[in-house]
Amino acid sequence: MKKIDWYILKKVLVTFFFCMILFTMIAVAIDSSEHTENFVKSGLSTKQIFIQYYVGFIPYIWGLLFPLFVFISVIYTTSRLAMRSEIIAILAGGTSYIRFLRPYFFGGIILASLLYIASREFIPKGNEIRSNFHVKYFDRQDLGQVGYKDTYYRRSDSNSYIGIKYYDSVNKTAGGFFMHRTKGNQVVYNLRADAMKWDTAKRNWQLTNVIERKVEAKGETVNIFPTYNIDLHLKPGDLKYDYYLKDKLTTSQLLRIIRMEEERGTEGLNTLKVERYRRSATPVSVFLLSIIGAIIASRKTRGGSGLHIAIGLIIAAIFILADKFSSTFSVKGDFHPLFAAWVPNLFFTIVCWWLYRKAPK
Repeated sequence: MKKIDWYILKKVLVTFFFCMILFTMIAVAIDSSEHTENFVKSGLSTKQIFIQYYVGFIPYIWGLLFPLFVFISVIYTTSRLAMRSEIIAILAGGTSYIRFLRPYFFGGIILASLLYIASREFIPKGNEIRSNFHVKYFDRQDLGQVGYKDTYYRRSDSNSYIGIKYYDSVNKTAGGFFMHRTKGNQVVYNLRADAMKWDTAKRNWQLTNVIERKVEAKGETVNIFPTYNIDLHLKPGDLKYDYYLKDKLTTSQLLRIIRMEEERGTEGLNTLKVERYRRSATPVSVFLLSIIGAIIASRKTRGGSGLHIAIGLIIAAIFILADKFSSTFSVKGDFHPLFAAWVPNLFFTIVCWWLYRKAPK
């Protein structure tokens, strides 16, 4: 890294942080205007709203728009260098084009590493603060409707399968329950109950009007109990659907949840898996967008910075659309979560290489 490298890198980083602060202020202003009524109804002071909500909202915006911040910063900085003929002077002095891109490589790595660390630990903690506020003040509706879920069917351990009907996550009760335990390919144990609820004293589930059937070599044994307590290796929190779950889990927690749910045989885990792979793929996107932005904006054009920024926004829009399409195909279809997270990067790696080959050197 020489003086010219530090000169370019400093301009990119300063523009990036200025862009991030500016867009954050705009996002906070728009969000506060949209939720003014909710803030008033909450009865909280401005300080309390900031601590309980915006401390989590700001990292959420940073994580969401980080690649766009980097892309715009690189395009704006490089375009200004091109307009002042500084890039022409650098290349005319004998510097190769790949050597000219060196500060963008280092800048891309620095910013990608920053996002990689933040997305695994710090941004999820901010999302937890934001989501808790949303649930308490923004998403409040009739609690029966919010907490109600029709049925659950899942595996509680390696050979036990449970079904729960009409579960109410607010009251922690259900209108029906059954459990099958298998040995090989045969059912050897069956337990049914008319209702179940969480026993806070014993920290397990209490079943009502229970019929227990055991299939043994001698025949079938039937037992009837008015109440029956059982440990299902499930807590009420495991049965409650959390819309914000994937956003507020740190990566280690996310991996643990995915592994646990896979052992239980839970379906529909692609949402969590896509989030897991995206936390590694998005930092790579930051690096790619840094190089693409530098290549696009390094050519001096009559349109100036405005033309470069317009081209950059079009490419960013295409990138976001590709990312959303692949994620939707994974969550709603059979597209593998790993491919859903990485296909946009693979496509834009080809775009980056093509732009580099076509760039005037």
